[in-house]
Amino acid sequence: MAMQRRRLKLVVTVMMINLFIFILIFRHSSQDKNGHHKVRIPSGPFWTKLAPNVAYWNLQQQILDLQNNPILMANYSATAVPEWFTDTSLTSDPCERNLRVKTQVKDYNSLPDRFKDFLLYMHCRSYPIVMDQLDICKEQPFLLLAVKSQVSHFDRRQAIRQSWGKAGVIANQTVVTVFLLGNATAWDHHPDLSNSLRDESARHQDIIQWDYRDSFFNLTVKEVLFLEWIQTHCPDAHFIFKGDDDVFVNTYRILDFLKGLSEPKARDLFVGDVITDAGPHRDKKVKYFIPESMYVGKYPPYAGGGGYLYSGDIAARLHGVSQQVPLYPIDDVYTGMCLRKLGLAPEKHKGFRTFDIEEKYRSNPCAYKSLMLVHPRTPQQMIQIWNWLSSPDLNCQ
Repeated sequence: MAMQRRRLKLVVTVMMINLFIFILIFRHSSQDKNGHHKVRIPSGPFWTKLAPNVAYWNLQQQILDLQNNPILMANYSATAVPEWFTDTSLTSDPCERNLRVKTQVKDYNSLPDRFKDFLLYMHCRSYPIVMDQLDICKEQPFLLLAVKSQVSHFDRRQAIRQSWGKAGVIANQTVVTVFLLGNATAWDHHPDLSNSLRDESARHQDIIQWDYRDSFFNLTVKEVLFLEWIQTHCPDAHFIFKGDDDVFVNTYRILDFLKGLSEPKARDLFVGDVITDAGPHRDKKVKYFIPESMYVGKYPPYAGGGGYLYSGDIAARLHGVSQQVPLYPIDDVYTGMCLRKLGLAPEKHKGFRTFDIEEKYRSNPCAYKSLMLVHPRTPQQMIQIWNWLSSPDLNCQ
């Protein structure tokens, strides 16, 4: 028995000595002669070889990511940069048609005309301003209401002016309203309403118009132009609501919500009806159809374009980062892409009902009191709901 204990003790001792020697060798091998830890430099690049994405939008984003990554770019000499990365197809005029996309997008010829038009001018972000309101933010607005509209939608704009978009001092806060328009072109079979629009602008002084084709796919152009306009014309707006001209907005509720925010919460605010785990529609019959030749992958979380609310600080950051994100034909998705680039995500708020409320509640004034936005509503319904909420006799206890 004693002999077995001595053998076990010897085995344990040998194992401990071997472990100690291993530790010494390991520590010695990781130090240089001066006792410092060695820096192991890889013999070659530790990232995978760059390969172009097959989808056109993803490829443009890939190129922008490389251009804005000084670490990666520093590791590529002029001769080592891939040909597809340097194959610029733009002319000296940044808004001239990019005809190279006809060969760069494999199914270009079979795409609907709206896609062809978008792809040809996808690189253009700057258009002349036709109508402007230089002094509209002379008094610093607490809330800027920016409404996406079209030239022919006079009845909607007028209803908004008479209801939730009524500018001035509301609940002791300065509210400013602007309508964002492009051009209604003869190509899209619109009547010429330019004279009427000039009269409307002279009377109400709330129309911002740029000289670009006002189409569904160009709503993203309207987005980047508006972000630029904010920085040059209304940089001190505390908060911005941006939405469509067929929604009802409870301005009272929004102002009440904003006044209750803490400073950190207010600075990073971006709320709306958030959509998650969504991706492009592949059905050509759907309005939001996107072919695989244009985009692959999931969408980031984004707030539905019917309307969302964000801070002036976020507006400035979105303006800066938008230069690093290629234009995408769906504007609310594009805004979500920009937020993701900032490392942010929109916050879902149950007060935004972009898919309406239950039909049985639509004629009940109290159903709107706690909401911020309901979509869709006609001009007549906007005025009616606003009158309900503005009535001192409304009792929703």
